[in-house]
Amino acid sequence: MVNWIDMLNRHGDKACLMLSSNTRMVTFSELADLVARKLDAMKSIGLDSRSVVAFPARYTIESVCTLLSVAQMGAIAVPLPDASEQRIEKLLTIAMACGFLEDRPDGRIHFHPLIRTPAPPTHWCYEELRDRKHAGLVLFTSGSSGEPKAAVQDLHRLQQRHQQPRSACNLLAFMQLDHIGGINTMLYSVCHGGMLVVPASRSPHDVAAAIEQHRVDVLPVSPTFLTLLLISGALDQYDFSSLKRVTYGSEAMPQSVLKQVAARLTHVQLLQTYGTTELGILQSRSQDNQSLWIQVGGGGLETKVLDGRLWVKAPTAMVGYLNAPFPLDEEGFMDTGDEVEVCGSWMRILGRNGEMINVGGTKISPTEVESVLLEMPEVVEASVVGLKHPLVGQVVQATVRLQREIPLAEFKSRMRSHCQLRLPAEAIPAKLLLADTPMVTERFKRERNPNRRENRSPNDNESSF
Repeated sequence: MVNWIDMLNRHGDKACLMLSSNTRMVTFSELADLVARKLDAMKSIGLDSRSVVAFPARYTIESVCTLLSVAQMGAIAVPLPDASEQRIEKLLTIAMACGFLEDRPDGRIHFHPLIRTPAPPTHWCYEELRDRKHAGLVLFTSGSSGEPKAAVQDLHRLQQRHQQPRSACNLLAFMQLDHIGGINTMLYSVCHGGMLVVPASRSPHDVAAAIEQHRVDVLPVSPTFLTLLLISGALDQYDFSSLKRVTYGSEAMPQSVLKQVAARLTHVQLLQTYGTTELGILQSRSQDNQSLWIQVGGGGLETKVLDGRLWVKAPTAMVGYLNAPFPLDEEGFMDTGDEVEVCGSWMRILGRNGEMINVGGTKISPTEVESVLLEMPEVVEASVVGLKHPLVGQVVQATVRLQREIPLAEFKSRMRSHCQLRLPAEAIPAKLLLADTPMVTERFKRERNPNRRENRSPNDNESSF
């Protein structure tokens, strides 16, 4: 089992966590001491290696301490997102958490017990981890199409991915601890002695201010956030000269957005990452800064493409789901659900299978249509989905947010002229909606909601062709 306290102490008095909101900084040795003290406090209230402990997933010193304390104990950690009380209760029930741990302002911990029986929660995934003597982690899928799935990860195996020596750097903590990307960022920093910089908020301006103030080297974000960074004006108002690498993933990247980012951050390496909650963050390499073609492999990772879909076998694959069937086949491969295009050893992610639009038998990638729409100077954001159609199965529906108010008929005409030169006829949006508000999910992905409506009269905000 990994000794997380020893790992922290190896980096001594180097800066470990920097909170931009109050410029509070914690060194690795200070964090090791905080983890040891929290571990003692957790043991004093009866928690042990068979416990399943829930806690807030916001990137704070207290949450990082809780996660590392649970890991040191060899127990199961359940980081919870900001959500409604009803959703939190559902997640706690699915995880079979024995309690919820909160940090009080006076420095004490408060534990809300949830299971009144003395027997620890049992599930074959948990028993598998206990047999390995490894700490575990429960991460939830978004559950946008139904009940969220609870994936059980092996923290030891996730940490092993970072065993090879790497240079220490200042990383921005963007994704929270309930996201596999946020966990990967934390593990990289802890294993290699880098400083995690937590912005005051995840707004483009607060992120940019943190990059400038704390000389951030690596910015791991989503393509949607890069779009927000471009349209916010933050790239012109703050100093990004410290940045060496921007990694982007969790959704398909529009080509037009990538080209804009590459043109603005010419000194920065742009790297497309690939990973899932179930498989972890995988080793990848981009062909170049403006290319969407990547290679995924190395470190025991295997891939195959069947019927245009990517299957992956990874050493960091989850143990299993708590509330869904085991998704790996007999050889250990998992169908990622991502449609890909292959050229030799390179592949291009087209999007999730469930998001692809089928117009009369022709598959259309929403991201490619969004990329073309985002080339238009008047378009701030674009979101594309498939809409049911009685004759051709589906048609393309686009929702756009504009820089300024433009009469719908005028924009419609411009859009069709622009798209006709760049897209096949079936990919040109057949229905158009105008949005007044940002189209971004809580995980900073593009919101694709075919039923989205704004508070305007139907004649003003939607049109069919």
